[in-house]
Amino acid sequence: MSKASIVREWTRTYGSKCVGGSDDNAKAPPGSLMLYNSLLDEKVPFVPASGPGSKSLSWYTCGPTVYDVSHMGHARNYVTFDIIRRVLEDYFGYNILYVMNVTDVDDKIILRARRNYLLAKYKEGKHTDAEVKDFAEKAVQNSFAKQRAKLAEAEALVVTAMEEQEAAAADKKGVLQRQLNELEGAIKNEAHKLSQIQTALRALGHAGDSATIYAVASDFVAEELDREQGKSVTDSSIFRAHAAKYEAEFTQDMDSLGVRRPDVLTRVSEYMDEIVDYVKKIVDNGIAYESNGSVYFDTTNFRACGHTYGKLKPWAVGYSALAAEGDSNFETSEKRSNTDFALWKASKPGEPFWESPWGQGRPGWHIECSAMASTLIGSRMDIHTGGDDLRFPHHDNELAQAEAFYHNEGCHQWVKYFLHSGHLEIEGLKMSKSLKNFITIREALKSFSARQLRLLFVLQSWNKSMVYGEASRAEMKAREAQLKNFFQNIEVAVRGVDEITSCAKWQAEERDLSQKLQAVQNQVHEHLLDNLNTAAVMDTLSELIKSTNIYLSKKRESASAAAPAQPFLLRKVSTYVTRMLSMFGIVDASWDKPGFADAAGGAGDAKGAGYLDAFAAFRDEVRSLARTQADPKETMTACDRVRDVALVELGVRLEDRPDGKAIWKLDDPAVINAEQQDRADKTASEARSFIHGGVQSTEY
Repeated sequence: MSKASIVREWTRTYGSKCVGGSDDNAKAPPGSLMLYNSLLDEKVPFVPASGPGSKSLSWYTCGPTVYDVSHMGHARNYVTFDIIRRVLEDYFGYNILYVMNVTDVDDKIILRARRNYLLAKYKEGKHTDAEVKDFAEKAVQNSFAKQRAKLAEAEALVVTAMEEQEAAAADKKGVLQRQLNELEGAIKNEAHKLSQIQTALRALGHAGDSATIYAVASDFVAEELDREQGKSVTDSSIFRAHAAKYEAEFTQDMDSLGVRRPDVLTRVSEYMDEIVDYVKKIVDNGIAYESNGSVYFDTTNFRACGHTYGKLKPWAVGYSALAAEGDSNFETSEKRSNTDFALWKASKPGEPFWESPWGQGRPGWHIECSAMASTLIGSRMDIHTGGDDLRFPHHDNELAQAEAFYHNEGCHQWVKYFLHSGHLEIEGLKMSKSLKNFITIREALKSFSARQLRLLFVLQSWNKSMVYGEASRAEMKAREAQLKNFFQNIEVAVRGVDEITSCAKWQAEERDLSQKLQAVQNQVHEHLLDNLNTAAVMDTLSELIKSTNIYLSKKRESASAAAPAQPFLLRKVSTYVTRMLSMFGIVDASWDKPGFADAAGGAGDAKGAGYLDAFAAFRDEVRSLARTQADPKETMTACDRVRDVALVELGVRLEDRPDGKAIWKLDDPAVINAEQQDRADKTASEARSFIHGGVQSTEY
């Protein structure tokens, strides 16, 4: 399927003025918001489905499949789209109906709940260490054989794809190259999984007691138990409790990260009637068929009815190796075509089920989103979002289902803009539970604050892959330090100043800073129009901060000048920076209160008592030294001690100035302590280098 055919589908539904081809981009009026639309794989003018002047948007985002803990890959997706939502709502003024689903009925949930239950029961049994080890070795060996076969299959697909790419016509090579690139990526993933199994096998050889064996191989043991006994698990409450537990944890994690809650939250288990009706209408429209109690989407007849299948990722159609992890419907003798997929799955032993016209069963993975979004939004949606791994098959199948459902209404394009967040990579691989290379959100929050993690994502392009590595984390910390220092410098400059009496005629420095602010405001606007380029916005704000720091430095150096730093201007600059950071969710407080709320807020009663205790203790020490006529160096040591210990514990950074007047700033005690430790380590290292150099010099 060519890109031109997708453009025609989009044109037919939304009109040529909304088309995202290159000619239309050239005609886009100045000041148009441009968004990267995955349907066309390029930036296109953003125009609401209800018309150019409309400020009303409908937005559906794929929520979590609640079978396990949330990790930083999830944070990448949900924080990223929270930032985009905030910009569209708070900056561009759109009124958004924001709908998110929770998948609480799914193959992954069923398998994980069942395996956890069976593993717990197995551990309760009276098995010797030798019996546990024998069973674990069998389980790991079975997983190894299965994974080795998957890797071989992926390698064979790559060989075939390479041959097809070499023989293809010039106009087909680009699409086939993307297919080849993704298949090669799939090989890396499958090879990584095989390597992990081999590592487990080696570790198992050295494991003696049951606790160590479970630590190495519990996942494999659970999988083997499920293969042997999974059909015996019939208590539906096991599956409900499992999903409810991880939904609650996901919600807590999102709250911890400051993600705005959706306007509507939908659960699959609560929309069964709507899902059954949705499937029934697709069957009635002749684009789905029943087979042994299951219902499958008929991709062949879908195309025959004038629709296009595989709009988002055409090169992946029919390739199970390129499907998202949650799809398991490729191999079955019940389907008419290998590209058909399940809308309704007939009940099997060991699975929850619901009643339907086709017998007991449960929904397929994709149908839930089409049915729930159609129920709440209808036949025309502005924005649909999710991780890039959901392009195919999930989002492509969602589109097909909705077009089939609305076929008689002439629907050929259900979603106008598909936005996909880039992967979060670690050590060259996508962070994923199946690859077991993930860092949970809760683990990450032990090392970084929610603000730091949000900064991490703001500093990246939202639709491109990013690396969770030392370089990105270092940049995030450096930017946070710059922002903190900026707000602290502003607060110091205006502290205790009568803003009215300090107001004076602007000099060249004030005019220059004001012009810089206006230029930055224009640049920020242009960056946001350009695919919501938050990274460029942060770079532009950084330049404004540098200009402001230079202005303050000049004013300090010329303290005897006719006019001090102008507080009105400083507040205007800091308020603008705060407004932008607040829009991104980096600042919690209202944007009209400049600065980080946690660093500049007033001290409460407990903290106030701490300050007074520190002052009283310092006074007592100085008085004692004076009474005993101690060496003045001891008094200086006491001054250093209150600066480096007592005040640090209270989150106060006391900085000595050349003119002998110290200034104070509020900061996180852990940050100040870390800086002190870094300085101490550097001093010790320099001392060792000096001594080592001195010893060497005496040998010659």
